[in-house]
Amino acid sequence: MTSTRLSRAARFMPWPASPVSPKERLRSAVGALFGLLITGLLGALLTATFPLSPALVAPMGASAVLLFAVPSSPLAQPWSLIGGNLVAAFVGVTVAKLVPDPVFAAALAGAVAIGLMMSLRCLHPPSGAIALTAVLGGPAIHDLGYGFLLWPVLGNSLLLLAAALLFNNLTGRRYPHVAVPALGAHQTKDPPPVARIGFAAEDLDAVLKDYDRVLDIQRDELVTILKRTELRSFQRRSGQTPCGQIMSRDVIAIAPDASLSEAHALLRAHHIKALPVTDDHAHVIGILTQTDILDRADWTRGRPTIGLRRRYQLAVSGSTAPNGTVKDIMTSPVRSVSPESSLSEAILLFAEGGLHHLPVTDAENRLVGILSQSDVLVAMLAEG
Repeated sequence: MTSTRLSRAARFMPWPASPVSPKERLRSAVGALFGLLITGLLGALLTATFPLSPALVAPMGASAVLLFAVPSSPLAQPWSLIGGNLVAAFVGVTVAKLVPDPVFAAALAGAVAIGLMMSLRCLHPPSGAIALTAVLGGPAIHDLGYGFLLWPVLGNSLLLLAAALLFNNLTGRRYPHVAVPALGAHQTKDPPPVARIGFAAEDLDAVLKDYDRVLDIQRDELVTILKRTELRSFQRRSGQTPCGQIMSRDVIAIAPDASLSEAHALLRAHHIKALPVTDDHAHVIGILTQTDILDRADWTRGRPTIGLRRRYQLAVSGSTAPNGTVKDIMTSPVRSVSPESSLSEAILLFAEGGLHHLPVTDAENRLVGILSQSDVLVAMLAEG
């Protein structure tokens, strides 16, 4: 009987899956502690110095959940926090002055605040509590009148926002979240390879318009998640050919202290486009490509700066070699795969990173081969 009741309860209130790591949970909790503590301490200092009250209002706890646990949410962005809280505070104070019944006033304030926040694109769920606080906060809040907007609402919001900006960016979470336009590896208008497969962003826009609901996720993040899902689905369906089976094993590598003149000569002599950079123990520490030499090396030799076209002419003719050493312009650290990695894993790295070559390394990060896009293409055709 007990197990039956438990199974019924599980169906009624299922335990949601959490893809978030323990590290991220700890980061969110510590962030909320930091943000609320800073806001409360500075608020207490200000209220002790100036005739302000209270030091901290309860809805800031709900705002902290968004700002530190889901900082990429559209509901957690600065305009949502500041605009939503100010709109809700204004509505709450106004309704409290006009409607004597507190229950009806609270309901009306919450409803009007939601409508205005959605219209002004500053929807912030904790702001609903701000509207109710203005109505139900008692004489201490009512006596503030419209001053409630400036303190504690605006003051608390700005302090919490400053803490979120500092903490999130120091711990590797971009905040505020700004959509970054996807540029291809060649900095042209063509989208990167991962954006050219599957659905188009315009398809998603049409679906979201038909769906007609507020989603707690940024559009660009939703596109990224769905594109990555498509790639993972391909990875699951595709053949699991190991990279070690198709990689080039006789790899031409170079030391970091070697001259760029030597590197350029190796690229020309072997008709290759990339050189893994290894230390004395064959550990991969970087990679050098033709593009690096053309774009980043010094070809002037005391002459005025020359353009890319002239550098290309010099590189092709071999009449002039670049100055400097490999470590000056190599890319480091470098993405790599193991011989046991599946071909689909390499495809994912090529597509997402705009890469053309992947060093293949063993468990100790020693170079054992190199994989190019051409190798992958041939292997895919063979599998087909």
